[in-house]
Amino acid sequence: MAMVLKENDAEEWCYRGEGAVNLVLSYTGQHPHFVGKVLRVQKVPKNGSQRENGRPGLTEMECLIWKEFEELVSAPTKELAEYYFVQCVMCSLLGSKNVDAGIHIPVTREFLETVDNNVLCHRPSWRVDAAKVNPLCDSVLLISDHSLFPRGTLKNDFCISVEIKPKCGFLPLSEFIAPENTIKRSVTRFQMHQALKLHQGKISEISAYDPLDLFSGSRDRVDKAIIGLFKTPQNNFRVFLNGSLILGGSGGNADATSCEVGETFENALKCVIQAVDGKRTQCFLDLISETIFSSGMLNKVLEVQKLDNFDIEGAIHAYYNVISQPCMVCKQLAEDQSSKRYNSLHSISKDESLKIVRNYLIAATAKDLSMMISFRPRADGSAESPYSMVSLESTNQSFDYKAYFIDLDLKPLERMEYYYKLDQEIVGCYAQMVKSTQQHSHMD
Repeated sequence: MAMVLKENDAEEWCYRGEGAVNLVLSYTGQHPHFVGKVLRVQKVPKNGSQRENGRPGLTEMECLIWKEFEELVSAPTKELAEYYFVQCVMCSLLGSKNVDAGIHIPVTREFLETVDNNVLCHRPSWRVDAAKVNPLCDSVLLISDHSLFPRGTLKNDFCISVEIKPKCGFLPLSEFIAPENTIKRSVTRFQMHQALKLHQGKISEISAYDPLDLFSGSRDRVDKAIIGLFKTPQNNFRVFLNGSLILGGSGGNADATSCEVGETFENALKCVIQAVDGKRTQCFLDLISETIFSSGMLNKVLEVQKLDNFDIEGAIHAYYNVISQPCMVCKQLAEDQSSKRYNSLHSISKDESLKIVRNYLIAATAKDLSMMISFRPRADGSAESPYSMVSLESTNQSFDYKAYFIDLDLKPLERMEYYYKLDQEIVGCYAQMVKSTQQHSHMD
C-alpha cells in the first residue's frame, strides 16, 4: 500500500487502548483502506532514549538467537522485525488462521506527534508517565479490527467481542528452581504476581481468575475462569459492542465489576443475547466458555508456553552463556550452591544455550498474548457462512464467531535480566505475604 499517514490524517484515528509496548488506535474516517482497521503504534519509555532512525531491527546477539529466520534477522528496523517475528515464528506455532500479521504503513513524524498529543487525555495517567508515542518510527502496523466483523448488509448487524489475556497456563517443573522458590511449583505465576501488584498499589484487590482453570480442558473450570475474569477484569478481560468498549479498562486495570457496572453491561447485551433481564450476562459468559472449550484454541497456546521448560531460573544462565559474560546470578550465590545446581547449564554448547533462550522468549510472548473472539447472531435459515458457528442452548441462538491471537510482541533479549529480577521479586513478595498471613493467624 503506497500510502503515507501524515499530520492531517491523525484526526481520523482515536484511542482504543494500549499495552506496555504499543498504543492501539481505531479508525473513524471513511477511507476504504482503513475502515474496519486498527493501528498499533510503538511507544518509547519516557526515561529511556529514543532509538535512532536506521537502527537495525535486531542486535548482534539477537541475530544469533533468531538466525534460523532469515527475514527476521535481516529486518532493517525494529518495526519490521516485529512484523517478521509474528509472520515467521508465531504464525507457524499458533496457526496462520488465528494470527493476523498485518501490514506496515509509512508515517511521518508529524503524524506520530499529533497522535501522541490527541490521545493524551484518554490515556491512564500512569501510562502517560511511563511512555509516549515514539516519534522516530518510520512505520506503524495496520491490522484488522478483530472486535468487528466486516460490514454486512443487515440493518441490525450487531457484533460483540471479548478480549482475554489468559497469562501462563501451567506450573513450572524445572529442576533449576531454587529450593527457596519451590512455591512456584504449586502456586501460579499469575496469583503470585497479584500479591506484588496489590503491594505496589497497582490493583485494589486480588483477581478471582485462575489461569489453570482456563487451560484445564474442563468445561466446569473454564466456566469458573470466565466468571472470575468478569468479576475482576483488571487488564485481562474486555468486552466490545460494535467496536466500542462496554466492560474493562481502555488502557490499564479495571476495578472489580460493581453492581452498577454489571447492570449497565446486562442492559447493553439486549441487542445480542435473547434472554430475560438478569440472565443475559450469564448467557454471554456461557457463550464465551463454550467457544473456548469447543474450539480448543488454547491448546496451541499452552504448547507454545511450555517451550519454556527451564524456567527463568534456568534460562538466565543460558542467557549469560549467549552474551559471553560472567553469570551474575552465580556470582551472587555461594560457590557450593551455584556449582552444584548450575554447572551443567554453563557447560552446554552455544547452540544449546541459544535454543533455551530462544524458546524462553517465544514462550514469554505466548504467556503475554491476548485472544480476541468476536460473535454475531446467525439468522435462522441463513446461507452458508465462512465463519465457525457456536450454539447457545439457553437462548436457542446460533452465532458466527472468529478468533484471533493479538499482542504477539517480540521480546528483546536484553529483557532476560529484567525477567529474572521480576521473578525473584514476585516470589519474594508472595512468600512474605504467606508468612505474614500465617503469623497473624497464629496471633488470632
